[in-house]
Amino acid sequence: MSKLPNNLFVFEMANNHMGDINHGLELIRAFGIVCRKYPQFQFAFKLQYRDLDTFIHPDLKDRMDIKYIKRFAETRLSRAQFDTLISEIRANGFLTMSTSFDEVSFDMIEEQNLDIIKIASCSFTDWPVLERAVTFDKPIIASTAGASLEDMDRVISFLANRSKDFAIMHCIGEYPTADEKMHLSQIDFLKKRYPNVRIGFSTHEDPGNTDLIKIAIAKGANIFEKHVGLVTDKYPINAYSVTPEQADAWLAAAAYTVMVCGEGAKRLPENKAERDSLRSLRRGMFAKSAIVSGEPITRDNFYFAFPPNESQFTANDYSKYSEFTAASNIEANQAIGPHNAKHTNTREKILEIAKQVKNLLQEGKITVPGGIDLEISHHYGLDKFHQFGLVMLTVVNRDYCKKLLVSLPGQLHPEQYHNQKEETFHVLHGELELKLDGKSQILKPGDVVTVMPGVRHAFKSETGAVVEEISSTHFKNDSFYTDETINLNTNRKSLLTYWMVD
Repeated sequence: MSKLPNNLFVFEMANNHMGDINHGLELIRAFGIVCRKYPQFQFAFKLQYRDLDTFIHPDLKDRMDIKYIKRFAETRLSRAQFDTLISEIRANGFLTMSTSFDEVSFDMIEEQNLDIIKIASCSFTDWPVLERAVTFDKPIIASTAGASLEDMDRVISFLANRSKDFAIMHCIGEYPTADEKMHLSQIDFLKKRYPNVRIGFSTHEDPGNTDLIKIAIAKGANIFEKHVGLVTDKYPINAYSVTPEQADAWLAAAAYTVMVCGEGAKRLPENKAERDSLRSLRRGMFAKSAIVSGEPITRDNFYFAFPPNESQFTANDYSKYSEFTAASNIEANQAIGPHNAKHTNTREKILEIAKQVKNLLQEGKITVPGGIDLEISHHYGLDKFHQFGLVMLTVVNRDYCKKLLVSLPGQLHPEQYHNQKEETFHVLHGELELKLDGKSQILKPGDVVTVMPGVRHAFKSETGAVVEEISSTHFKNDSFYTDETINLNTNRKSLLTYWMVD
């Protein structure tokens, strides 16, 4: 196994084998039966390894009055017994996994060729353990209970810089954990702080609780860890481990939540029933008066009305990017659709322009503020944009104005003037031919020219250019073109907001 699977559920045996190999085997088998009911999930069974001969201080090995020393000693298993458990884990379809609390115990992980390595919260910054863990070509899951932000930054950087496949687990190190201390919104925090890291949830709540798993899944966690145990006449179970029956209810809650959360990585696939239902509620396009074949269909000669026909254009097909032309004669009040009209959507042209602008900005190593609008001027229409046009990015427009002007290769910005605005051009990238009142000059990166009010100016770039324009406030009605056909074209601009998104 080379990568951690999605929707991975880890069952932590810890010392709940009770030092009794037969009890451990029965525990694995009981949970294997439960897990086979949920083929949509991946499961791992986890053990804990400590080399007790070196793990416990020599002077304290017999101190049964110390809680954990007593627990570790009483539940000690031999290497052969651990091998038997690992064999049974695999036989029941589980991935194999262990927490190693010391460097020596990693030898057993290596010899058993376990699938996943776990770093416990208490070992999260145990650097000798971490250094040993990253020597394996195995995925790593690390719990973060009690870790500071500095700890997490350091450990995550350590693992990422070694190109490890790893996940970190939101975890509260109280056993059991009270509901008010769960802080499940830490999953949101961790996802935001470490956007490229898998986030999971290691949980120690009341074993009967099936609500927290639902919340964790809805928040985006997709690796989960739970302590498990098996109640017998001989052995009780602790307050934070689940029985097979409780695990079944927990997994059922998880399966339900995964189902209702559905797709989250991309937009939903088309739902035909939904599409048809919504379309029936739209307004259809109808001819206001007779339209002759070949005539443009504009807001002057059509109207929207309900209900639509099954095969006609609707208001949802109409936008500033839409162009309609009659493909045959259309009578007044007749539905307009693919059978009698041609529809052209210019949005693809707009997106291609945005791509070219991004490339030119990257070429010039020019960074622009996020979320800034792309204003495309197509003076004689989009079809002629690469001959006559300009792209503008307004950074600020207050008492002063700053814009970035992007002229694509071979593009001419037609002659215009302003009555109020004074503007200064500073070339950032490329070469620009600037004409002021008909007189031409070549500007290169670093050149600065001021254009006074009333001065006619036009420019062209054969190479493509980016110009910083600093000016007094820009007024919408203060741009006048010497070609009156441009002034009369009220549809000569297109705005794109999310153009920075790939």
